[in-house]
Amino acid sequence: MSKRVVVTGAGVVSPVGNSVESFWHNLIEGVCGIDYIRQIPTDDLPVKIAGEVKDFDPQQFGIEPGFARKQDKFTVYAVAAAQQAVAQSGLSVAAEGGNIDSMRFGVYVGSGIGGFATQCREHAKLMTEGARWVSPLFVPTMISNIAAGNIAIRHKAQGPCLPVVTACATSTHAIGEAYRAIKHGYADAIIAGGSEAPILPMGIAGFANAKALSRAGNPAYASLPFNKNRGGFVMAEGAAILVLEEYDHAIARGATILAEVCGYGNTCDAYHATAPHPEGTTQAAAISQALDEAGYNPQTDTLYINAHGTGTALNDTSETAAFKIALGESAYKAHISSTKGATGHMLGAAGAAEALAAVMALKEGIVPPTINLDEPDPECDLDYTPNKAVVAPLTIAISDSLGFGGHNGCVAFRKYTQQ
Repeated sequence: MSKRVVVTGAGVVSPVGNSVESFWHNLIEGVCGIDYIRQIPTDDLPVKIAGEVKDFDPQQFGIEPGFARKQDKFTVYAVAAAQQAVAQSGLSVAAEGGNIDSMRFGVYVGSGIGGFATQCREHAKLMTEGARWVSPLFVPTMISNIAAGNIAIRHKAQGPCLPVVTACATSTHAIGEAYRAIKHGYADAIIAGGSEAPILPMGIAGFANAKALSRAGNPAYASLPFNKNRGGFVMAEGAAILVLEEYDHAIARGATILAEVCGYGNTCDAYHATAPHPEGTTQAAAISQALDEAGYNPQTDTLYINAHGTGTALNDTSETAAFKIALGESAYKAHISSTKGATGHMLGAAGAAEALAAVMALKEGIVPPTINLDEPDPECDLDYTPNKAVVAPLTIAISDSLGFGGHNGCVAFRKYTQQ
């Protein structure tokens, strides 16, 4: 017998805020977190803008200075977001007087790239100083699963631990797979999401030379989802985490429920290494899977879609086509937005940040806007909520993500009403 799954905690570190409250406030107010890059020199780089995390102090999240100094930034961000989410959930393991069996408590936190800064730093040492100077901590600091491992250590989560790596769909798949694990009885609660820290010369150069990044000179008008003036995505960093929990377990301990997780879709384009399927058919299949499992009814439900919406030429038109295939005429009634206009593209953390936005939209009955949408692309003719938040009686929300390699993921949530 399948079980119900709910969200009982959330945390975020992002270009528009390092708490759920600040993140959500800035999204609905249309605040742009993109600016000129400050953490690395950009004189020789083709792109000089990004969505950087600001005013981040690891100690505010209980992270020791020594840990923060030794770990890659993607791990530190993930640990900080997880600390927020677990604290809000109220979960702690029974061995420490808490309310969950440690063997039923899991972690599904992934990263598209992992310890990118560590890789670059230690490779430079190898090339300039020789092999003997490469850190003995290089491997356990760089590997993509180490954020999940460190979160599990901190929260004594000894249940299933499954980091996902599917490029920009990473944390959508992490949440979706965590949902399935709980639904089918393999865990009572899972810390799920993703983290990324890619703002480095190598990252900028690689994506820019692949013609993926916006080269706009004005940071405030650079990330332009569904805009005919769009010219590529804006790289960003951060982490986002949701705590997913089995419904009866949450109710029994009196947890506050933010939303119910009710659907998940996972497909692959099997088409191209970096370009999405131009017809949107495989992306639409993932969306349909999530909505069908969620019991979506276009006659009675009011739908919000947090779109992948990267602001690249190919993504926005193919994604629009996918919505139309999946929803038919109901696509024109859906409230849709891309929060990447505000945050930039957080890569492996993007899906979880956008799932959090979807949860908050349901909870508050507010659709966050797609900022900078002053000239919509005629091919992107759905309601993309231009520039200003909209109040709406939302009942169901989805967040979809598309990743290099053709990975498509979609998670569905329903508004939770206390029963």
